[in-house]
Amino acid sequence: MRRVEGKVAFITGAARGQGRCHAIRLAEEGADIIAVDICAPVETVGYPMPAPEDLDETAREVEKRGRKVLARVVDVRDQPALREVVGEGVAQFGRLDIVVANAGILAIAVDEPADPDQRQKVWQTTLDINIGGAWNTVEAAAPAMVKAGNGGAIVFTGSTQGLKYAANNDLSLTAYTVAKHGMVGLMRCTAADLAPHSIRVNSVHPTGVNTPMVANEVMGEYAEKHPRLGELMGNLLPVGVVEPEDISEAVLYLVAESGRYVTGVTLPVDAGHLIK
Repeated sequence: MRRVEGKVAFITGAARGQGRCHAIRLAEEGADIIAVDICAPVETVGYPMPAPEDLDETAREVEKRGRKVLARVVDVRDQPALREVVGEGVAQFGRLDIVVANAGILAIAVDEPADPDQRQKVWQTTLDINIGGAWNTVEAAAPAMVKAGNGGAIVFTGSTQGLKYAANNDLSLTAYTVAKHGMVGLMRCTAADLAPHSIRVNSVHPTGVNTPMVANEVMGEYAEKHPRLGELMGNLLPVGVVEPEDISEAVLYLVAESGRYVTGVTLPVDAGHLIK
């Protein structure tokens, strides 16, 4: 039997990058998928955001692996919309076992914004999506899991910046770090709250991952202008970034039977970044 055979997984930020990879890997191991993504530009984000066609591609990849998929364009800042898609997914698939709160942004800019209004937008949008969206995801999904009484697992996509920091007198990096630190607190509180229902809650903390959030023109220009970025983001092992598949394996471990007694854990997949 495959490792999550017959389970249903709800994944945010699923149109590409880590989210798509998680959807594919869990489908390979037998899960049906509820996939959501904003599929639209975000004002403070300089790199291209996914399009509806990207989410469609994720759905096709899941179906290629013989699993069912419900894909919807949803902004994680919209909790009622998240609740609606969870309800639709549970009605269609009959259950909900796994949640991967993966959606996130990095509002990196080559030139630090000076305008106070723009700085406020960068700060607020980063927190609203990266930590507010994670909370909204749990608020939308956990009641269905508790009601079903089947236990389950929730995984937050954190970052090494949730366990360390990446300060460069840069508002976007600071806001990102604050949001990912907040996610650790959210994870631990949620783990305690849901443990009586046999729902395990953990977070994965990658170093840089080879996704469009990291591998894009804006980040390349930023790195050229700020060579200290290499020092901030460097790894102990001789690898610049890891692959989305590396993070998906950690997620699979946590949500499958292999992680049945693991909860409240911050799991780095960081090529040694945290001890460098």
